[in-house]
Amino acid sequence: MRVGLPAHEHDRSFPSWPGRDGGTEKVDRVVVPTARPQRAKRQGRSKTGGRSVGAVWLRMLAAVLAGFVLYAGSPPRDLWWVAPIAFAVFAAIVQNRKARAGFGYGLLFGFAFLLPLLGWLQDFLGADFGPWPWLGVAGVQALFIGLAGAGMARVSRLPGAPVWMAAVFVTAETLRSSVPFGGFPWGRLAFTQDTGPFLPLAALGGTALVSFAVALVGGGLAEIVHRARAPRRWSAPLAAVLVPVVAGLAMLPFIGTDPNAGTARVAIVQGNAPNLGLGLLYKDNVIHANHIAAAQKLVDDVKAGRMPQPDFVVLPEQVGSWGPSQNDPDLSAIAAQLGVPLVVGGLGQDTDGDLHNEIVRWDPGSGAGDRYIKQHLVPFAETIPMRPVARLVSPFVDRFRQDMVPDDKPGVLDVGSVRLGVGICYDVAYDDVFTGAAQKGATLLAVPTNNAWYGHSEMSYQQLAMSRLRAVEHGRAVLVSATSGVSAVVQPDGTVTQQTELFTAQNLVADVPLRSTQTVATELGSAPMWTLAVLGVGAVVLSWWRPRRTTAA
Repeated sequence: MRVGLPAHEHDRSFPSWPGRDGGTEKVDRVVVPTARPQRAKRQGRSKTGGRSVGAVWLRMLAAVLAGFVLYAGSPPRDLWWVAPIAFAVFAAIVQNRKARAGFGYGLLFGFAFLLPLLGWLQDFLGADFGPWPWLGVAGVQALFIGLAGAGMARVSRLPGAPVWMAAVFVTAETLRSSVPFGGFPWGRLAFTQDTGPFLPLAALGGTALVSFAVALVGGGLAEIVHRARAPRRWSAPLAAVLVPVVAGLAMLPFIGTDPNAGTARVAIVQGNAPNLGLGLLYKDNVIHANHIAAAQKLVDDVKAGRMPQPDFVVLPEQVGSWGPSQNDPDLSAIAAQLGVPLVVGGLGQDTDGDLHNEIVRWDPGSGAGDRYIKQHLVPFAETIPMRPVARLVSPFVDRFRQDMVPDDKPGVLDVGSVRLGVGICYDVAYDDVFTGAAQKGATLLAVPTNNAWYGHSEMSYQQLAMSRLRAVEHGRAVLVSATSGVSAVVQPDGTVTQQTELFTAQNLVADVPLRSTQTVATELGSAPMWTLAVLGVGAVVLSWWRPRRTTAA
């Protein structure tokens, strides 16, 4: 008889004794357990567990560092190449992990990226409300990047993983640009690419394609590093790295800048505003007076020959405030003296009591004309959900007793011979605003904005980067008119030819090209975004279905 005990136990042998038939019966070795091997086994498990825990902490630290590096490569720093490297680290961390681990690493990566990127929220609200609005917005948005990490972990096991991982990330960007409360597109990968070889891809597929290209290169780099551990074919991940770069460079000659619809001489008025943060809430009259004074200086400079006569003048957001009669004698006087239209932003109230953030064409003699009403309102500022709760984190609850009302019509104003496409401030972060304007025949784009709330933070430069991407996306020059800076003239290839400083009163005059040719991105509209979203969702679904099918087979 054999006693079946574990082979690793210490064993002792006993001699034979007489059998029943007079012979001898040999007894097999009897195994007697001892404490020392069991203790060694437990110690081995502890060491293995310790290594596992240590690896988790290292991956967590790497996710945080990668997120911060992504921020460090964002505008106003001209470091376009940092984004794919930071994304490569993130992709390597979540590769072949469980979905819940991918979510955790994605949450850390997103929070480390968005918290410093959105530091201007703390500059804006921190003195009165503490860090909670800043932490809250960054945290909510980081949840979407956590979802991206979970999805990327799932699809990383599929063939062609870099493609699916990039599509999943773009899907998460699309989702957080839509919900909650209308979404918050700030911090998309595309907005890190206001220079570099990926920027021309905006003319093919807009921001979605640019984000996809950055993520694809990052995923390809991660796969190359992964395959370096064991000899495998590198052709697929190498293609994932090279194809987007080569495609972007190949697009460069096709980025049109010629004035195929003529030229226009435009003036941009930056009247400045006091650097008061929340104190600006009740300083509408100061902003109005500063910009009327700056516009009057433009009039004087034109009459004295120090500046050329413009075809029209662009003033920032929130310069005016008017009721249904839309009466402003100061603006009418400036338009009359220059003899050209003004394009000016303000708060307007209709006869039915609706409030709008709008841009109005102010004509010499006749005054207010056509207008554009802002499409994407800022949550907890221009539109305020859950007002009793919002009062804890937003001063706008008491400033505006009712929500502003958005519109869904593209902003195209006929200003003289120019078809001017308009988006207000926050609008520039959304794809549909200028796409709709360009599709409706806009030959020039403008972004009136009020960034005086955010002090000397990076917010104005981040917004300028978005305007540069929109210029390339639609092949149009873009005029950025800000109350306190940064105002700028952006050419159709994304280059900035004139730019003001923060918190200065300064006027710009420039000749800009008018263009009527539509880019592929303009014609396709949201199709590239939806295509990538379908690929991302489909890849996640396949990651669940494919293993079950394999097991069943």
